[in-house]
Amino acid sequence: MAQIAFRDITKRYPGTPAPAVDAVSFDVPEGSTCVLVGTSGSGKTTLLRMVNRLIEPTSGEILVDGTNVLRENPIQLRRRIGYVIQQVGLFPHMTVAENVRVTAEIAGGWNKQRLNSRVDELLDLVGLPPADYRKRFPRQLSGGQQQRVGLARALATDPAILLMDEPFGALDAITRARMQDELQRIQRDVHKTILFVSHDIDEAFKLGDQIAVMSDGKLMQIGSPVELLARPANDFVSQLVGADNTLRQLQYLPVTTALDNRPEVVSSAHWGDAATCKSDATLLDAMLQLLSSDTSTLTVFDPTNQKQLGTITLTSINREISRQRSTQAPINQPESSHA
Repeated sequence: MAQIAFRDITKRYPGTPAPAVDAVSFDVPEGSTCVLVGTSGSGKTTLLRMVNRLIEPTSGEILVDGTNVLRENPIQLRRRIGYVIQQVGLFPHMTVAENVRVTAEIAGGWNKQRLNSRVDELLDLVGLPPADYRKRFPRQLSGGQQQRVGLARALATDPAILLMDEPFGALDAITRARMQDELQRIQRDVHKTILFVSHDIDEAFKLGDQIAVMSDGKLMQIGSPVELLARPANDFVSQLVGADNTLRQLQYLPVTTALDNRPEVVSSAHWGDAATCKSDATLLDAMLQLLSSDTSTLTVFDPTNQKQLGTITLTSINREISRQRSTQAPINQPESSHA
């Protein structure tokens, strides 16, 4: 795994009045997924492509595990960073197996047996049984299947970092949701450090451990989905993430934000007799459980240490949503800050 750190990274194009990326600084912790969101032209893709030096920055540093990638050979750098784009870019004259192993062949050091084994391992990982798909050509695959092959190819050399530039943007809604689920499953297995560009805020909330909001080349705010919903830095962030959207608040805010001030203490020995809710559940989870049961109160507990945290009711959920809507005064977060 690897950590990515941006330090005052700037990109200026000749003849343009403002930088495409303007002194952006933040960290992407190793093994996490950071999603870049913002309007078109906000600098998301430019920032991502500077990591593997497809675009050269004007100033600043990009550090991977403390080493400035701008001092490395760009070809060698790209060979150890996975890259997945919307267009996939499979070679039409190559089979699926040949497409997957091409990056490993270029990198060198892999014998034929190891390459074949790696191809089968990766096809299994992305949900394409090798016996069925190894010898197919791209034209024989659906869009979603092609995107899976592209993801497998990006993982072929086992890179610590994966760059994903709107990889699911061209897929239909159902296939897109399946690919998002597949990426989450794969990430649980391989724990890559992922930088992911998306125009879809729901996709960002689903996939991102943290979300970096860009506007006009500047970093507006970075934080978890809950942090962005609960405390947007300014009106732009609030509007982009839908901080005033009640359904989104219910979907992502944890039950711990709406605990009753006077919890009813229930002995853990009697939790089996009481309606309970885990502390990592969302307000929507709790609301649906309350509406579908005969109880008016759920006991919220931390499953890690078996500690009761309090209770939650429809009244306390409504109170929290009302509080969120009335207290979302923007915080003054610097436009560029370290995460």
